[in-house]
Formats: sequence, C-alpha cells, structure tokens
Amino acid sequence: MHDTVAEPLEVGGLVVNVHPVPGRTSVRVTVERDARIVAAVPPGADREALEGLIRTRLPWLYANVRDREVDVEQRPRRRFVDGEGFYYLGRSYRLKAVDEATRPVALAEGRLRLRRGHEGSASDALVAWYAERGRQWLPQRLNPWVDCLEAPPAELVVRPLGYRWGSCSDRGALNIHWAVMQLPAALVDYVLVHELAHLHEPNHSPNFWRMVARALPDYENRRQRLEDWGAGVWLPDEDRLWPTPPNGR
Repeated sequence: MHDTVAEPLEVGGLVVNVHPVPGRTSVRVTVERDARIVAAVPPGADREALEGLIRTRLPWLYANVRDREVDVEQRPRRRFVDGEGFYYLGRSYRLKAVDEATRPVALAEGRLRLRRGHEGSASDALVAWYAERGRQWLPQRLNPWVDCLEAPPAELVVRPLGYRWGSCSDRGALNIHWAVMQLPAALVDYVLVHELAHLHEPNHSPNFWRMVARALPDYENRRQRLEDWGAGVWLPDEDRLWPTPPNGR
C-alpha cells in the first residue's frame, strides 16, 4: 500500500492513524497486529465524517484492540544463547557461539553461527544478516512473479517495516520487511505477489484479489498461514510496537 500519512485522529480514547491512499474511493479501518488502528482513506477525506464513521465502529475496535494487545504480549522472545532457534525460510536453525568467524552471523553446517563477543549486539547482527540474505535471495524470487502479473519493473528495498510484511512506495518501489526471510518460501511468494498486485491496483478491490488469485489460486490458504506464522516471527524487542502505515492484509 502507498505510504502517504496524515495527522492521527483520536476517537473514544483510541488513536486512529489516518493514511490517505491515492486512488482509494472508500474508507478501510483495520486493527494491525501490533494493536494500532489504521484508517486508509481517499485523499482529501473529510475528517469530521471519518470521525463519525469511526464512532460507529467503536465496539468492534475496542474488542479487536484488546485481542491484538494480548497477541503482542504473547509474542515469543528469543535469547541469544547456544541452542536458541531462529527461523530462516521456514526452517528453525539453532544458534551457536563460535570463536572464529569472518562475519558476526553466518549460516553454516546447519547452525546459525554467532561470533563470540557479539552477544551484546546479537539483535542488530541478526537483523543485518536477515536483511543481507533478503537482498540476495528476494530479487530472483520476485522476477517470475513480475512476469506472471505483468507488473512494471520495480526497485526492491529490504528494510524494517514494523508489523507490515511489505508495501509500495509512491514511486513504485517494493518495500519488503527483512523478517519475511523467516517465513517459508511459499508465504514469501504470497507477500511478493500481494505487493506486485498493488502496482496495478492500489486498493483491495475485487479486481485486486482476482489478480492475486490468478497468480496464486490458493492465496486464501497462504494468507491464513501467513497470519499464523506472523505470531511467531522474531522481531527485536525495540521493534515490537513500531508505528507504521497499514499493510492492508
């Protein structure tokens, strides 16, 4: 989804993040996985009318925010000790501290090796490793889907996105969260297809979902699996509640 941001709106004690989306003709209100409330709105949407709409949905919002806050608290935390498991492309690899290594983190001999002495900065080192792997692996994974969806060529950027898996920038770049590298490849494909479809269709219209379905006939199953996986994906503690624009999932 395109990254255009407006001032937040406070309604009924809840903060609603308002995001004008070029081409959007209706309001979509979602509760993100980090319990943030997001309203994707047409550019120039009337804030008074939006506030009225939000008020009609307050009971639903209160219940969903409460559920999401529980999910955030239950998200697993990792310790940077020998034997701790970290996912890479759907498979769990055990962490192992090693004395000699050319890089702070490397995957070798079936173990995720952390150079001893980097335990204090292990979180940053792992994020950098996932991001590097994403920059190397994702472009080749993306190319067949670009052809399949007849999408325009797009720059692929791997970066932190809070609780979004991906987004499209106004200039047509695909932003992909480094954390997708923890997912099974089939779910990475869903994220890539979803964002590529947004290059044609900025909204989650019936046409958008038809486009996704042509590329991935089982997309509904993958979307549910992605939701399930999302609860167990590792994020650094400081990133767990990043304020971010909507993912539109």
